Amino acid sequence: MRCSSRALRRLAGGALSLLLTAGVLPGVARPAAAEQTVPADDGARIKTETWIDSRTVDLTVATPAVGDDEMIRVIVPQGWSRTASRTWPVVYAYQGGNDDYLSWVKGSQISDLASQWGVLVVMPAGGKGGGFSDWWNYGRGGTPKWETFHTTEVLQLLERNYRAGTRRAALGVSSGGQGAIAYAARHRGMFAYAASFSGLLHSSSPPIQWTLMLQGVTFDSDPFAVWGVPGFDDANWKAHDPYELADKLRGTQLYISSGTTGLPGPLDDPSKTPLDSNIYGATGELIVGSTAKDFVARLQRLGIPATTHLYGDGWHNWNYWRRELTTEWPLMMQALGAEKV
Repeated sequence: MRCSSRALRRLAGGALSLLLTAGVLPGVARPAAAEQTVPADDGARIKTETWIDSRTVDLTVATPAVGDDEMIRVIVPQGWSRTASRTWPVVYAYQGGNDDYLSWVKGSQISDLASQWGVLVVMPAGGKGGGFSDWWNYGRGGTPKWETFHTTEVLQLLERNYRAGTRRAALGVSSGGQGAIAYAARHRGMFAYAASFSGLLHSSSPPIQWTLMLQGVTFDSDPFAVWGVPGFDDANWKAHDPYELADKLRGTQLYISSGTTGLPGPLDDPSKTPLDSNIYGATGELIVGSTAKDFVARLQRLGIPATTHLYGDGWHNWNYWRRELTTEWPLMMQALGAEKV
């Protein structure tokens, strides 16, 4: 069967018209005019949206909370439309420290998993060393307010403009894991489900406090700005510590995983990675693993159920987080009431 060049042009024009009508034009950054999108209560707004493909869009957000423009990667489900009469459950996936909003896409199979379910996946920037907190700044407050960005601005922008529902899950790796659990506790009822892969879950423990102080100095940043000075501002540290907030997680479905020994595991090959990566992977997982054990023990004392996988050997990297995502994803979909497509 042969098509004339005129027919082909008509088909191509029709497809382009459909994409433009739907607001989806892959690879093109479109300004998001004020009359096209609804801002958050504090004025945070979507400046541009760039559709990577028909189900993946990058949003540039002007955020008063952080004080700068920040990025969000969104994966929409099959059948999604910004004018749909329905909403979809949402997975909010948080990056680790010293990474960016694309870390889940680059490091894991989350895009493939999302394509099989009727959910939105929202991956907002978390800042390098952002702390998943509104910064203490020696009691002065002010920017950056990463917690406000994630739990207020991002939620309102997605729910008002992209058909995001109120059945939500929080998922994070490394410091993003700490953020996922802390947010679920600090904002009870916001998330039906929260998961941490190798998250720092007992941050106000004195040895962990001073480890973080040393890390801040190493990365040439003010180590006291996020939560304050250990010994003087401990109340603020505890107010953001998943361990101290554990009793507020009743009713939230939880998934906690981490290595615990700092030794290489079955998915590590020290000969194929640089020495500094090996040292970071080993010490990082040993540290977060100790906090995971503390946190899980506290949940048990409080009688709060959780699915846990403290797997012993294994370093701080995506090899293990991809594996955990395979196990954890169906549990999260069930908790969200998501539909297989």
